[in-house]
Amino acid sequence: MEQHHWSVEVTIDEHDNKTRAVARLRTRDDTCLTGVGHARKSPVDPNVPEIGDELATARALSDLAHRLLECCSKDLEQVVHEPVSMTL
Repeated sequence: MEQHHWSVEVTIDEHDNKTRAVARLRTRDDTCLTGVGHARKSPVDPNVPEIGDELATARALSDLAHRLLECCSKDLEQVVHEPVSMTL
């Protein structure tokens, strides 16, 4: 059985009640894909930074997943020579 290692790194920053997460996927052939997610704290919400981190990260990972599907579709189109559509 052959194993491959891909890694995802998530970087989170916060400014003025806005949180941004960037998820970077690096594959075994050094391909790098990036997904970005944002979260904003409403002025009436309690200050719980972890929630903004979680939401922004979830959105970044979702964006990354969609970008990976697009990449996969393009690669498959090169093999089958016809349009390919994939969904989560």
